[in-house]
Amino acid sequence: MAAASPAATLPGALPAPDPDRIDPRRLVTFMLMVLGMFMAILDIQIVSASLSEIQAGLAASSDEIPWIQTSYLIAEVIMIPLSGYLSRMLSTRWVFTISAGGFTLMSLLCGLSNSMSEMIVWRALQGFVGGAMIPTVFACAYTIFPRSKMHIVSPMIGLVATLAPTIGPTLGGYLTEYLSWHWLFFINVVPGIIVTTAAFLLIDFDKPELSLFQRFDWWGFLGLALLLGAMEYVLEEGAGDDWFADEGIVAMTGVMLAGGFLFFWRAFTADEPIVRLEAFTDRNFAMGSVFSFGLGIGLYGLIYIFPVYLSGIRGYNSLQIGEAMMVSGISMFLTAPVAGRLSQKLDPRLMMGAGFALFSLSCWMMAGLTEDWDYWEIFLPQILRGISLMICMVPVSNIALGMLPPEKVKNASGLFNLTRNLGGAVGLALINTILRNREDFHYARIAESVHPGNQAATGAIGMLERAYSSLGEAAETAALASISGMAQLQAVVMSLADIFVLLTGLFAALALLLLFVEKPQAGAGGGGGH
Repeated sequence: MAAASPAATLPGALPAPDPDRIDPRRLVTFMLMVLGMFMAILDIQIVSASLSEIQAGLAASSDEIPWIQTSYLIAEVIMIPLSGYLSRMLSTRWVFTISAGGFTLMSLLCGLSNSMSEMIVWRALQGFVGGAMIPTVFACAYTIFPRSKMHIVSPMIGLVATLAPTIGPTLGGYLTEYLSWHWLFFINVVPGIIVTTAAFLLIDFDKPELSLFQRFDWWGFLGLALLLGAMEYVLEEGAGDDWFADEGIVAMTGVMLAGGFLFFWRAFTADEPIVRLEAFTDRNFAMGSVFSFGLGIGLYGLIYIFPVYLSGIRGYNSLQIGEAMMVSGISMFLTAPVAGRLSQKLDPRLMMGAGFALFSLSCWMMAGLTEDWDYWEIFLPQILRGISLMICMVPVSNIALGMLPPEKVKNASGLFNLTRNLGGAVGLALINTILRNREDFHYARIAESVHPGNQAATGAIGMLERAYSSLGEAAETAALASISGMAQLQAVVMSLADIFVLLTGLFAALALLLLFVEKPQAGAGGGGGH
């Protein structure tokens, strides 16, 4: 029999620390960091339902107002992959403190803006400094907690990553309706001060490597900024500017290609590249990033599509849209603890397969969309969407990050979160383009059926002419205008239904890709690192 350890034989000796125990101080610190991540993700969508009020308040043109979103997204997407290098160079404590403090200050300045130019500058800075909080939280989850406790931590970050953008329009609608659009930004100030203070006082997970500053790859950073910034611009603005028919889009595509060449050249040749790409050599990380990209399309795409239908077809205001979409947020919140328990017992590939199948089903249920659908018709699909996103988000981060060694997690977390944001940007660009093309297609098909040989069409026109008979000679023109408006509305509804069919196919395909994922080993990866 092996000899007992000295500590075990000494009277009154302290027991050895339990490697599977979660340090309460670290858990509290982490939860406050999650609050910071929640604010950063929420701010992507919180203004989406209130852009018209901000436009009126700042006397902005319709061409300027989309830059409230675009400037934030461009700046944020540049910071996200950079955060891993900065965390190693400055330490998690200083990166998160600077990120949370800068985000809070920029939120205050956004709310105090008096012109559109001020708003765009502060929004860009808000997205840039705040973007570091998102991947830093994911990285900490896989380096400071034991792997055996990820069923507690993963639902927390999964809930925030999906719930924050989902409830953004709801919260934004309430704030604008009952206070003013300024409170879309002021709401961040008090929680931001709390998070900043907590980050400075409590985070002690690692030490800075200041020597990395001397080896900072400025050319690689320039390439990264040009690549991602120009890509985000092209994806955000391309559909509205008819893509390559616009000189600005062509120019920014050139900038994107030049930036991509410079970034990848430095990534493979620099002694200390700004972003390390070797994480993609891990099959599970690569597949997890593909799934994250797909979830970004579904998450941000449906947050965009539902308000288009509810406002454009049903005539909902921002508050009513928020209340209708709250269903998904509530179902996510209620599913989070269930997803945590399931992650302990089920193969994560089975969980994701179930999640993808449910998401596909929820989209298929919306494929029969008509202009008469209201709150209760979209109620069940929204519940299924919320449940499925929550079931997917917990295992997808475990698959991507859970088997990586701790020293690779910081950098890989930035890349992983970048894929979700890029998925959202690519998804919105594709959705906008498909909507325009399919709307034109359906309108042309409907217009073809409106001819003298179609008794239903001629009967409807005759009925409308009689209704407009008080207009005299203009009655026929008014009737044709009404028929054209009806056709246009039907074309929009049919194009939205087409998008739901495409999303059904996308998530069914993602479920099939799970066949290429290796089962994560229990206890593997980043738990427990310091």
